[in-house]
Amino acid sequence: MTSRYDILFQPIQIGPVTAPNRFYQVPHCNGFGWRMPKGMAAMRGMKAEGGWGVVCTEETEIHHTSDLSPYFEGRIWSDDDISTWQLMTEAVHKHGALAGIELTYNSHDASNLYSRASAFGPRSMGVTGGGGYEPGQTRAASKEDLKQVRKWHRAAAIRAKKAGFDIVYCYVAHGMTLAFHLLSKDNDRADEYGGSLENRTRFMRELIEDTKDAVGDTCAVAVRFAVDELLGVDGMQHDGEARDIVSMLAELPDLWDVNISAWNNDSITSRFGKEGHQEKYISFVKGLTTKPVVGVGRYTSPDSMVSAIERGVMDLIGAARPSIADPFLPTKVKEGRHEDIRECIGCNICVTGDTRFVPIRCTQNPTMGEEWRRDWHPEIIAPKKKDDDVLIVGAGPAGLEAARALGQRGYKIILTDAKREAGGRVLLESQLPNLIEWRRVIDWRLTQINKLENVFFYPSSKMTAQDVLESGEPNVIIATGSAWRRDGVGRQLSRPVPGEAKIFTPDDLMESNSLLLDIRELAPGFQIVIYDDDHYYMGGVLAELLATNGCHVTLVTPAPTISAWTEYTLERDRIYKRLLDLNVTLLPFHALASLSPTAVTVSHTITNAETVLPCQAVVMVTERIPNDSLYHELKPALADGRLKSLRLIGDAEAPNIIAQAVFSGHLAAREFGEVIDPDVTPFKVERVKTDN
Repeated sequence: MTSRYDILFQPIQIGPVTAPNRFYQVPHCNGFGWRMPKGMAAMRGMKAEGGWGVVCTEETEIHHTSDLSPYFEGRIWSDDDISTWQLMTEAVHKHGALAGIELTYNSHDASNLYSRASAFGPRSMGVTGGGGYEPGQTRAASKEDLKQVRKWHRAAAIRAKKAGFDIVYCYVAHGMTLAFHLLSKDNDRADEYGGSLENRTRFMRELIEDTKDAVGDTCAVAVRFAVDELLGVDGMQHDGEARDIVSMLAELPDLWDVNISAWNNDSITSRFGKEGHQEKYISFVKGLTTKPVVGVGRYTSPDSMVSAIERGVMDLIGAARPSIADPFLPTKVKEGRHEDIRECIGCNICVTGDTRFVPIRCTQNPTMGEEWRRDWHPEIIAPKKKDDDVLIVGAGPAGLEAARALGQRGYKIILTDAKREAGGRVLLESQLPNLIEWRRVIDWRLTQINKLENVFFYPSSKMTAQDVLESGEPNVIIATGSAWRRDGVGRQLSRPVPGEAKIFTPDDLMESNSLLLDIRELAPGFQIVIYDDDHYYMGGVLAELLATNGCHVTLVTPAPTISAWTEYTLERDRIYKRLLDLNVTLLPFHALASLSPTAVTVSHTITNAETVLPCQAVVMVTERIPNDSLYHELKPALADGRLKSLRLIGDAEAPNIIAQAVFSGHLAAREFGEVIDPDVTPFKVERVKTDN
């Protein structure tokens, strides 16, 4: 039987190799890098098992003079690295997919903190890699230096071929690589690598030609090229020089992998960019080349994928984040199980694996990053060992995941929640401005639970300790969430803020529809101070909510910048701009000192200078208090044998991000019925072998 989705499973010729289908996992960072090769290989292999026809590495350093420390990326500095990469290529080839490697030589984006070498740049220019404000500069690359880089790139390509890679990249994207920097209109070199566009493109052309000459007999040579930097005339533009560059080199590579730059544009969060957001920038490329084109746009809908191909936007559906949220997305499309696709929510928690130097993780997919060290599979879980019933109190992200995974194992599950609708904090937060895609965390789990005849959900069922014990269920998991504090205690302040004022918490604003109506009646002119000592998205998104409802908002934070932690999810600058566009007053480096009904006093965290801010209300976004009282009330029943097991999970155990709540629920499901030794590390650790 034919299907409109058959086009997604057509083989695609890429130079001397053939991709088995059009699902292409583009290169993406993952926090494993060179230090955790087994974890990296298992993660990539899982995607190949799930049906991705091409699976690529992260950016992979070709030489020690392009050392990307403190980040842990790939390395192929010498022949000693070949065996490391064979772990990945073997894991990918095992399932019939092609393996691609993204070779990179970054210039001023390489801080070389480990190698302590001088990076080569188009000129001597300030280093931006690492923290963004590194105090060093690059060495101005001479023509001999550029020949050396070409030599290193060629050697790395040959090593990649020996390691078993099928596709070798020339990386000219994301505003990071030497080849991309030489393309800049600011390239003022006086030699044949500067000035005219032809000259500025010379190094890019040479890298492609060198790579094809070195490995093109058996390996496809791909170019990853950023066709727009969203900087207007100050940067690369898709309707300007990018078009000319593609025209000049159209038939030279075997594949064009095109996107926008920088990374915060390419991997824009769902709060600021939707599915297919890159199409208007990249769609011109296919009209200029006969070679296959891959592009990205956080595609999660099979219909959108088919449409992009039929409209001639691209030949292969590129994905990083959707392949992380669901490594088995292609298999589910092929089998017609579209409702089972675990859709990416665009939160960029996966990105924080790289930006925080830890193994990759995912809000939707709690097994991401755990494939090797915990032997977790996203689709397979150990069946129950014996008949046992479990009562789960709380149907937020932790409770839903625990119920789903335990139900998949075959246990009878009673899931209750005090509210009329499941979802907990995700249900509330997904109603905040531009966070609607976060609701997928609930929807996917409810869809899976509804397929399980052994999981029974009872909403509007607030449970007391007596109710739990009278239910007769022997195993109890408490997933009752947490509540935002309203006294100002948090990271900065260890004691409640003195004074009295009209205080709101995020819970108040999210749970009460009438509250916003009251605020609208007071606006215009209603002044609200938001005190953000949480530093993630909540303070900023509430400021947006209140400002768009007519309030005059001042956002106060002790941090040096607004929504400081969103630096790691690549959205801090966009949050900052949106709040400025909404005329929100931003006051970093300040903490609350005292409250009154008509004003708050804030203190500068460095100088202690005080400022009085007139306001009618204060929103406290600081810490949360775990709702763990039910757990503690039930502990005596565990001690005297009335309960066989009792576990606290999610925010009720320790308030955290949604991804951690989902992970906590999944971990509880995996560990149920197991004997856990608290003195033993519950996962494998990759260790460095020392030479004798």
